[in-house]
Parts: sequence; C-alpha cells; structure tokens
Amino acid sequence: MYCKAKILCIIASCWLLAAGCSTNEVKAAEKVEPVKEKKVEYDQADSALVVKLLRDAKTKRGQENRIFYFGKQFLGLPYVGHTLELGDEEHLIVNLHELDCTTFVETVLALSLCDKLNKRTFTDFCNQLRKIRFRNGEMTDYTSRLHYFTWWAEDNERLGLVEDICPKVAPWGPYTAVQTVHINYMSTHPTAYKQLKNHPDFVPVIKQLEDETDGRKFRYIPKKNLSWKQSSSLGMVQDGDIVAMLTDSDGLDTRHIGIAFWKDGRLHLMHASSLYKKVLMSKETFYEYEAKQPKHTGIRVWRMK
Repeated sequence: MYCKAKILCIIASCWLLAAGCSTNEVKAAEKVEPVKEKKVEYDQADSALVVKLLRDAKTKRGQENRIFYFGKQFLGLPYVGHTLELGDEEHLIVNLHELDCTTFVETVLALSLCDKLNKRTFTDFCNQLRKIRFRNGEMTDYTSRLHYFTWWAEDNERLGLVEDICPKVAPWGPYTAVQTVHINYMSTHPTAYKQLKNHPDFVPVIKQLEDETDGRKFRYIPKKNLSWKQSSSLGMVQDGDIVAMLTDSDGLDTRHIGIAFWKDGRLHLMHASSLYKKVLMSKETFYEYEAKQPKHTGIRVWRMK
C-alpha cells in the first residue's frame, strides 16, 4: 500500500508541475492542512492543486465562464475509469490526476461552485464535491452515490446547484423528442459492480431507487438537431453547459457526459474521452461526434446556477 501511495503521489506531483506549479509549490503540497474527516480519500498533491486552481482563478479567470475555465485546466489529463471504486467502504474520492467523464464534470463543477462562493480551501472543495456526488449531499454507503445521471441531475437541481435549460426554451426549440427513462442495469448486473457483488443487500435498495425513476419523461434534443444547419436554434446552449448524451437501451439513461463549447459557430464537446484516453476539446463538432455513436439518441443540457 505504501509503494502504491508513493507512486500516486509522484504522478500527482508531476501533474502539479505540468499544471504550472513551481517546485516550491509542489513541495508545499506536503504542508497542506489535512482534511480531518476520515471518509475522504485523497493525496496531498491533489489537495495542493485544488488550492492552487482556486487561488489562480481569482486573477486568471476574468469574465470567462467558470465551468469552461476550470474544464480547460485539466486538458491532457489521463482518462482512467473506475477511480471511485476503491476499498469496500464508501469514501469521498478526490482524484485530480486521473478522471473519467463523470469525475471530470463533478470536479469542474465543485471547483466552479467554490469559486462562485469565494470558498478556496480544500475542505470547501470536498464539501461541494460531496453535495454533488451523493443523494441529498449526504454520503452513507454505496447506495447513496448518484450512479445514474438522471439521479445526479434531479438531485443537483433540487439542491439548487444546476438547472435544466429546457424550461428556458420557448416553446421547446430543438427539444423535439421525449425520453422515457427505464433504468435497471445495476440491479440486473450486480456482479459487474464490486460493491454490489460484495454486498448483496445493496441490490434491492438500488432496485427500489431504479423503480422510483422508471417511466419518467424528459424532453431532449435529438442528434439530428445538433447539425450545423440547426446551429441557430441551439443558441441557448452556452460555453460551460453540462451535457448528457442519452441512450434508450441496455437499462441505462445516459452513455456519456461532458461540457459544451462553441468554436467558429459550431457546437463542440470538452470531455474525458475513453477513446483518446485523455481530457480534450473535440476538434470535430458535437454533431459529428454524436453521428459516430449509434447508441446515443440525443442530449439534455444543464447550467450551473
């Protein structure tokens, strides 16, 4: 365990240097005040990076959209899946040197909320990340994590952290399709999840939550409405909006999430890509990206409040 932790610390320190920290700032990571809560898993280099990013934003962000600004700070970072599945007990995992599509968006949103509230300590960041990641902002066990994005969106809307932009579009604009949510993948594939495999008593809890969501309907923008010909009708989407790419198969509600941005009058996607194994700003348009995803049906869009 010591060797693994040491290796991760070295990797994170290298990322600090790549992110613009001086050698002294990297060394200062060892002096960052530790989070006292036992259920937070992190290394000191990541906590130092959080503080640096929040401090730098005060002078470097200017008027740029917060989500877009913080998202760009992670460009080039490696894509790594399943970084939240450490140990057997649920912890608040903070990992800024390896991200998947969900942890990328959650990390960026937590930083953005801290910046908005002028909260700039690592503890502040952990508090925001916990609110974002767990039902009602409270971490208990594995079942309290917002595993499906429908759960994530509804909970974060209820807490006032994000808002669905669809109601802002009159009457519906490009929102010409309706998703009927049918989620059951986790309860029907428990052996695919370490925690469900180790704790069979979690499965009926997950199933009950899935059943409570079943049949809910949401308007969304189908893939065809993302084409360049429709760009004028997508003007309500802004740089930094959070986008979920929907699916209608396999007992899931979404396949991927990321951050929208505009370039040369075309909508694009910033995301942690499993294909390219890193965080990037896609050169192809959002429409071109979606056209290559046969299981994607369209998108829903949220904005930080």
